[in-house]
Amino acid sequence: MREFVFALEYEPGTNPVADVLADHPDASIRSLSCHVSADSLWRVDHASGSEEALESLEQAYKTADYFADCLVKDDCGAACEVQVLDRSGDTLVVYTYWERTDVCTSVPHVALEHLGEGLLFETYREGRRYRWRIVLGNEAPIHDFFDALGEEVGECTGMEMLRLTDVDPDHSDDDVGATELPREQQAALQAAVEHGYYETPRQVELSDLAEKLEIPRSTLSYRLRRAEAALATEFADEMASLEAMPARL
Repeated sequence: MREFVFALEYEPGTNPVADVLADHPDASIRSLSCHVSADSLWRVDHASGSEEALESLEQAYKTADYFADCLVKDDCGAACEVQVLDRSGDTLVVYTYWERTDVCTSVPHVALEHLGEGLLFETYREGRRYRWRIVLGNEAPIHDFFDALGEEVGECTGMEMLRLTDVDPDHSDDDVGATELPREQQAALQAAVEHGYYETPRQVELSDLAEKLEIPRSTLSYRLRRAEAALATEFADEMASLEAMPARL
């Protein structure tokens, strides 16, 4: 098995969810499940962020002319069902189902047509960037799929191939924290360390680092805070586990 990771970058006005995420750098969406058949698509997404961001995201999901992951900009006439499964605090969990029409298409549908069945999908959205991870067979024609996807997304969406590697089931415990961080957060942390953001005194200010990375300051701040929180939580959990172990005589 291999994993293929790539990203889409939506232009303003081409995807309502991307527009909301771009307006709210504190918000992000990850998939809890994503399934596809030749005629339909259904998935569950977990969004986190501020109250204002989640309200806007909920409306974007429920907009009549938008269907989850449909690459067609205009109303394609698909029958769609959207249901909020959880709305509490800083969490929004949304179930979406839609049936294709002759003009509907999506990343999972293009993958199904070119890579075959038995695919596993994982997604993460932040700002206008939409990262996809597909687990697939070793012989699947990746380049045919990527070329076909490029034809479907047209000029409204940029595409970037990130990696194609074998799936490694033997992850050591030392690598768990790093691999669980989204790629964007890993990149932000690495850049912050390399440029001396965590030195005392600091060698670079947040605004200057954001300028070097060519992303908004608020986006960089959010990514670093999320990564720091995840690493701190992992460290605290490990310490609690050690303290709970019985003392050896």
